[in-house]
Amino acid sequence: MMMCKPISIQEPLTRDELLDWLREEDEARLSQLWARADAVRAENVGDQVHLRGLVEISNHCRRRCMYCGLRSENRRITRYRMTLGEVLACAHRAVALGYGTLVLQGGEDAELNVEFIADMVHQIKQETGLAVTLSLGERAPEELAAWKSAGADRYLLRFETSDKDLYRMIHPARPGQTLERIELLRSLQRLGYEAGSGIMVGIPGQTYESVADDILLFRELDLDMIGIGPYIPHPHTPLGSGEWRRDIDRADQVPGSERMVYKAIALARLMCPQANIPATTALATINRRNGRELGLMRGANVVMPNLTPPKYRALYEIYPDKACVNETAEECGGCLRRRIQSIGRSVGMGPGGRNRRRVEVS
Repeated sequence: MMMCKPISIQEPLTRDELLDWLREEDEARLSQLWARADAVRAENVGDQVHLRGLVEISNHCRRRCMYCGLRSENRRITRYRMTLGEVLACAHRAVALGYGTLVLQGGEDAELNVEFIADMVHQIKQETGLAVTLSLGERAPEELAAWKSAGADRYLLRFETSDKDLYRMIHPARPGQTLERIELLRSLQRLGYEAGSGIMVGIPGQTYESVADDILLFRELDLDMIGIGPYIPHPHTPLGSGEWRRDIDRADQVPGSERMVYKAIALARLMCPQANIPATTALATINRRNGRELGLMRGANVVMPNLTPPKYRALYEIYPDKACVNETAEECGGCLRRRIQSIGRSVGMGPGGRNRRRVEVS
């Protein structure tokens, strides 16, 4: 393997350089990558770690994604949908716990219609003043526009992989679908949202080349938020059960390892210095001891404490054995604050949006 050249933030890394770093296994070399990513993070977004209170409002989903435990064909899951009153109670709890942002996440649930979500967003803004991030799947531009008018600030829509063939295999389109996710992300930006996206690392069929292309696409899109986590198999999905693997396996398969996730986070930070990048719950799931801390030390600057009521939290099973499902909102928030302080970082105040300065894309 070629020796990776010294890291500079004066110019973006090339595709070949990204590939070299993604394949790098030498601990001394990787320590340079971690240090540079951490320095770029400090230079561009500072030492504050922002807390985004997560509310998983529905686990109903009309999609058949081959990797997700919420897929419509999973009959073993108990479905739920939170009421407006339940969500508003979570919003007030977020205020009491000192969070500046509420993230409303759900499956692609047709019952979460344009009027219901618009009313929810409006009431949250009126009663709490919190920044509101939505993550509700692929929605029509008119729905997204209505929610922006109601006060929504940000929208998260992972493109999962830039490999179009792989994407089509693992993410079947719904009937009547007209826009693809990259087009929707650009539509979100035109509507004035802070737009977020991201990938899973280690999806069956994912190559090193496709991860390098993912990171280049982060930069091309000039994303405000970038979420990167490991692929964790769910046994009640086609990918997780193994029934599909023979059709999708590749020789250059990327591992869904903790180290590979850190590489992708660090490289995303170098390529997108101003973006908000979370140390995800999925990362904490594969390393409960200090996964979040290591993510924060290798380029991340956001964590997402869970505010979902305990009776629903374990049912939002995108992947199994999720970290922190048995903690109360207060316990989760307190634990994350202690973890942040243990690495010498401070907890951010306010909404913690991107301090936007356009990135010149070469």
